[in-house]
Amino acid sequence: MGTEEGQQGGLRMMFEEEEEEIVAGELYLEDVDALKEKSELIKEVVPILTAGNLEFSYKSWSGNINVISTSEDYLKVMGYEIDKGSFFTEGDISNSTSVAIIGYNVVSDYFGKTDPVGKEVKIGGKKFIVMGTLDTTGYTFGTSTDNSVIIPVTTAQNNLYGTDTISQITAKVIDEDSIDMAMEETKEILRVQHHILPGEANDFEVSSSEQLLEVASTVTNILVITLTSIAAISLLVGGIGIMNIMFVSVTERTREIGIRKAIGAKNRDVMVQFLTESLVLSLSGGVIGIGFAGLITWVLNTFTDLGSLITTFPIALALSFSTIIGLVFGIFPAMRAARLHPIDSLRHE
Repeated sequence: MGTEEGQQGGLRMMFEEEEEEIVAGELYLEDVDALKEKSELIKEVVPILTAGNLEFSYKSWSGNINVISTSEDYLKVMGYEIDKGSFFTEGDISNSTSVAIIGYNVVSDYFGKTDPVGKEVKIGGKKFIVMGTLDTTGYTFGTSTDNSVIIPVTTAQNNLYGTDTISQITAKVIDEDSIDMAMEETKEILRVQHHILPGEANDFEVSSSEQLLEVASTVTNILVITLTSIAAISLLVGGIGIMNIMFVSVTERTREIGIRKAIGAKNRDVMVQFLTESLVLSLSGGVIGIGFAGLITWVLNTFTDLGSLITTFPIALALSFSTIIGLVFGIFPAMRAARLHPIDSLRHE
């Protein structure tokens, strides 16, 4: 939920493995302190400052990497674990120490088999010391900390961005049943903190993980319907194309069909021949499509942060649909070929 610097901020509240998120308004580290001191329903609070990708370099290797700026309780709130080394402390936050925690994929991409802990790297042209590495975290809403670097929020504010605002606040509530009350409590605390008078609108928004999941579910359903419609139309067009090709093939091979029947081939034999050709044509298209899917998956996994995986089920489904399309749209040309009279077929020029 990154926003442009000084324009938007947000707060995310979490319980166990689920999240609540507040977005919009200018937020400050003082807001985090106020929530820690005054809230009775929130047990962990961390600030998060994101401003897009920054250049990350180690020796001769460099590239753009997402940088997450936060505080010492980030792992507790998000449920992540350290793989090697350690996470930065409250002292690092107070002193704006130039230390970094790097994600699982960053380690393999930039350091290979070298232990990165204690090594000097550059982030946005500034020198940082790698303090630890994260265990793999997987993907959440299409993003992954595996491809990110984490630094102290005060270091980012003072040394990289020159700002006193933060993008959002992430918190963990005491239990699931307290979410709604915690959200209301948060609103009250932030209204006082931001000096918002009664009757005035909030300069921030509070939203829960359930709302985020509902939005994600709605978007997913729309994509599923859209892609299903496109796939259905593509199958129909492809099937019609196969049928036309087979009709042309029957017309061009009429004399061949007559010769086969003249030497003893039955209607069933001719039908099986053309159905087999239709199946081979359809399955060839399915195999080529699976090959393209594999290529796209490799490109996404290699050159982007989007995780993609092809399993056995979609492959089997694609081949099954190819078989059905070949049979359905090949049956009519095959029946036409089987019904041809051998004498008329032999006379065909």
